[in-house]
Amino acid sequence: MRIALTCYPTYGGSGVVASELGRQLARRGHEVHFITYDVPFRLRGFQERLYFHEVEVPAYPLFKHPPYLLALANKMVEVAQSARLDILHVHYAIPHATSAYLARQVIEASGDGPAPAVVTTLHGTDITLVGSEPSFAGITAFSIQASDGVTAVSEALKRQTLETFKVSRDIRVIYNFVDPEDYADLSACWRGSLAENGELVVAHVSNFRPVKRADVVVRVFAAACRDLPARLALIGDGPDLHKVRAEAERLGVSDKLVFLGQQEQIGELLASADVFFLPSLQESFGLAALEAMAAGVPVVATRVGGLPELVGDGDGAGGFLYEVDDFDGMVQGLRTLLTDRDLRARVSARARHRALSLFSSEIIVPQYEAFYRDVLDGVRG
Repeated sequence: MRIALTCYPTYGGSGVVASELGRQLARRGHEVHFITYDVPFRLRGFQERLYFHEVEVPAYPLFKHPPYLLALANKMVEVAQSARLDILHVHYAIPHATSAYLARQVIEASGDGPAPAVVTTLHGTDITLVGSEPSFAGITAFSIQASDGVTAVSEALKRQTLETFKVSRDIRVIYNFVDPEDYADLSACWRGSLAENGELVVAHVSNFRPVKRADVVVRVFAAACRDLPARLALIGDGPDLHKVRAEAERLGVSDKLVFLGQQEQIGELLASADVFFLPSLQESFGLAALEAMAAGVPVVATRVGGLPELVGDGDGAGGFLYEVDDFDGMVQGLRTLLTDRDLRARVSARARHRALSLFSSEIIVPQYEAFYRDVLDGVRG
């Protein structure tokens, strides 16, 4: 198949998933085109059958804000016609699905061959934050409804989408994934650079926005590790980093924090940790938690969104889940995993097994291929 992918190329889960999906599809023999304003995060270096098309937004005095939606739609038309695309797969409803709908209308009106089928993958923020804004709600619902096929990254996100927008269409759940090859050999970890003299390491990965509750990360760490030799490794960047520094200063744990900034490949860094901590207010899936589990790191997180589907419950769970307001529970869970080495080893093994047996690219990418074929069959009759 000839497939185009559009995503936000910046640091974040949707860009990572789209990039990895493109790489995997090209590896499996498909022709893959990325259409976006910059080379997507984690998509670096040459790969056979994989192409990048830059969306250029012209500066024009009439527009207070550059019309990216229109520039993207125009580039989609250009690539679809030149490459004879079968599928235009967009990640995020707003504005990508809207641009794809417009591009399809232009191609159909031109009479220059069949337009590609539009597949939209919902990742969460487009539903929970952007799409639910009154100024975007109508166009978000329309763009979802007008897509030829729609996927969501968790059952929780599917339910929320149907409840929020009242769309009358099927949404197929296809989970996020990791490539087992990226986690096959993590022996060359960076533990010595993160902690000294055998200190324990707690890791957190996020875009440091309010929904991630980075200040809570510091508070729980400080309470759980009050008398333990431990470090908190913070991976990523974002607007709430100043809250992290302020909270660490207030609690007297500034010297225990390690700021690593944005990292393209985080497997070895995560493998250097003892526990991964994610106390988010909302997580449609929790890709960072999946990457930690694949690296064999137990997860302590909130019971929100798609995290219960990822982490699991009971004897096979890859970590401990708590209600959003259960501060004491998170402190106890984090401390228990850090201090009980045998328990940590058991949960670590379960986390890795769950990640690589249920959320492997070898399992998930064929689901996308099958969905593409189903969508094309439906469009072509």
